[in-house]
Parts: sequence; C-alpha cells; structure tokens
Amino acid sequence: VNRIWESLFDRGLVYTSEDFGTRGEPPSHPELLDWLATEFPARGWSLKEMIRLIVGSSTYRQTSAMRPDLLERDPKNIWLARQARFRVPAENVRDLALSVSGLLEPSVGGPGIRPPLPPGVAELGYAGSIRWPESQGDERYRRGLYILFQRTVPYPMLMTFDCPDSNTTCIRRTRSNTPLQALTTLNDPVFYECARALGRRILTEAPAEETARIAFAVRTSLGRPPSDEEEQRLAAFLSEQRQAFEADPDAAVPFMQAMYAK
Repeated sequence: VNRIWESLFDRGLVYTSEDFGTRGEPPSHPELLDWLATEFPARGWSLKEMIRLIVGSSTYRQTSAMRPDLLERDPKNIWLARQARFRVPAENVRDLALSVSGLLEPSVGGPGIRPPLPPGVAELGYAGSIRWPESQGDERYRRGLYILFQRTVPYPMLMTFDCPDSNTTCIRRTRSNTPLQALTTLNDPVFYECARALGRRILTEAPAEETARIAFAVRTSLGRPPSDEEEQRLAAFLSEQRQAFEADPDAAVPFMQAMYAK
C-alpha cells in the first residue's frame, strides 16, 4: 500500500520505499499506513479497490497549487496539505505526446516495438553490432511500455527522462530536471512527428481564426485555456514562422508533405 500511495502522491508514507527496515525512515502517518494495510486484504487484495479508495479521498482531490506558507514550512508536502506536483514517468512523457497528437496506438499486449532512434545512436553499440529495424505503421506509435530495452544501447529518450536501467532492480525512481530533457522534446524523432501531427489536428479540427487555433492547441496539450501572455507569445512565434516560410517556400514543401503523411 505504501507503493500505491507513492505512485499517486510521488512520496510514500514511508519515504524510503526501498527500505522498510530499521534504517529506513519512519512513516509520516503511521495510523494511516496501518489502516490502509488492513484495508488491502479486507478488500480482497484488489489493487483497483485500493486505488479507488485513495483517489476518492479529499486528500487526493486537493488542488496542487502551492501556498507560500506551505512552501516554507512543508516544502516536501509531508503534511499532505495539498496535492503533489511531480513529473510523469519516462514512458508516459512519450505517451502523452502521442496522445495529444492523435498518433497513439492504444492496443494492449504483443511484442516489443522499436521506435525511430536519433541518428548515430545505434552505432554506439559494441563493434556496431546493434541492429534496430524501426517498427512500421501504427506499431511505432504504441505506448512506451512496449519499447524494446536494448541493454547496450537503451532507447535514449527513456534514459534522458530517468527510466531505470533494466539490469538492476529499482524500487523508487528518481526525477531530474536537465537541459537534455528539453532538447529531447525538441529534437527526438518521435516528438517531431507528434508536433507535425498536432499541427494537422489544429488545422483540421480547430476553427479557422488564429486565436481559436492557439486556444485549441493549448487546451488540447495542457487541458486549460492559454493565459494572455501565452497567447501573445504563441501568436508572435506563429507570425515569425509564417514569415520564414513565405521567404523560402521550397522549405515548406517537404515539411507539409511529411505533415500529411502519418
């Protein structure tokens, strides 16, 4: 139950989920941990029942907005005075981009997939022995859970976003914030394809007005309307890109051809 809690709040009631012994941290809410531990067998050892129990609580349903007084007094949210704010696992970063773009293939089960690798990555394997035949069609857009984990040359996007090594057991994942992560979302082939597909969605599903298209893009991506500043910055960026393509129409041709080919 501590691990279930950790997956929903980012921090377990016992923070050291990899060590429940005498050297681990004591639980922040021991009575709650004990009660959940008794509820688990009482509900038939059902993970679904436990998740439903926790997510239906007022603790889970709190806002994640940070209050200045809590930032100073309880920066790690041990008191559970707000909902947690944490980054999704590495596999979900790719899944969210695919989902927003409309490319996600949600089928369950089956063999592993091989999404496109950035140029030069496969050559890093021992003596150039790595062969990475890219999955074709909808297979390449399946969930990150199914990405083949090559030990000698792991999929770089997963490793950049703190996916654990497959050679050792990992109880609790770490989360980092590095410039490489931003560069990955700008340059990795899968995110480039997702950006093109999202552009196609905007042109086909949103109203023709520029402000409406910007609002559609932000709401689809972030689940909320854009702020005034975001709308102004996106409008300025759109204007810059339009001028660049108007100055060099030939540069737009291959981009548009790829954009309308899934």
